Amino acid sequence: MGQQVRVAAVQAEPVWNDLEGGVQKVISIIDDAAKNGANVLGFPEVFIPGYPWTMYANSPYSNGDFFLEYLRNSMSKDSAEMKRICDAVKRAGIFVVLGYSERDNGSMYISQAFINTEGEIIHNRRKIKPTHVERAYWGTGEGDSLKSVVPTSFGRVGGLNCWEHTQPLLRYYEYEQDVDIHVASWPAVWERPAELKGKWPYSIGGTMSQRISQCLAFEGACVVLVCTQVISEQNAEKNRIVGWPYPQLPGGGFSMIFGADSEPLCEPLPAGTEGILYADIDLEDKMKSKQFLDVVGHYSRPDLLSLRVNKHPSRPVHYANDNEE
Repeated sequence: MGQQVRVAAVQAEPVWNDLEGGVQKVISIIDDAAKNGANVLGFPEVFIPGYPWTMYANSPYSNGDFFLEYLRNSMSKDSAEMKRICDAVKRAGIFVVLGYSERDNGSMYISQAFINTEGEIIHNRRKIKPTHVERAYWGTGEGDSLKSVVPTSFGRVGGLNCWEHTQPLLRYYEYEQDVDIHVASWPAVWERPAELKGKWPYSIGGTMSQRISQCLAFEGACVVLVCTQVISEQNAEKNRIVGWPYPQLPGGGFSMIFGADSEPLCEPLPAGTEGILYADIDLEDKMKSKQFLDVVGHYSRPDLLSLRVNKHPSRPVHYANDNEE
């Protein structure tokens, strides 16, 4: 037997466009997970202040006032609000990967904060390419965000946001970082309604989102925590999606925990239900799976196929002397 770890995946509704309410809910979830013995806890994508599906339902111009409020309720990494969350993580004594909309001056980024048991942010990564309409509102991550795995006392924990999971090279680089436990952060996603066939891609659905996350468990021989948002009917108007046929409310959740051989390790929650999924894992199971499949080891052919990585972040301003500020 190897190291035993209890992992937890969140399925919950954000407190929409409400930074203070979001912080309080995150802290409450952290406390609940710790009381239930969790060692590693994963949150959905931009859980603070919620994933704004209005950007698909309405035009960027008509969403102007909504996203100004969204910017105001996004969270800075070095803020009093984040400090409160980090203090809660320290009290709980667990490791947390928090998905949040990061505010950096006048810009936003789809970010994940990796917070250790001492309440320290040991890594903060930004989605390297916002998806489709997301690019109208969030900036891109730089080379330092290619790092997606950090060492912890509970194994090597990694994370990606949403459709970052569709990028084969990004997944492959995470495998090279020797991930043990991966947090797959997702928004609320629904199955395509029958009336939208031919108008809305099948690929943008909970089934495919969960499957591509499961694929990472299979390829990487790692445990994957699929963490998702839900939306209730009473919050449709707040999200400006009333009358849009894609969302089925309440719903959007498809959280799951997959083992290192990609097997489901828990029972799913109903799509519109909030809760935390738990699984007890053995980190040694990774080695059992890698006997069959190690895509960056014995099952690779670097003489034929290899990956080039630029880990250095680009900067908008360069100084003649690096010591200058």
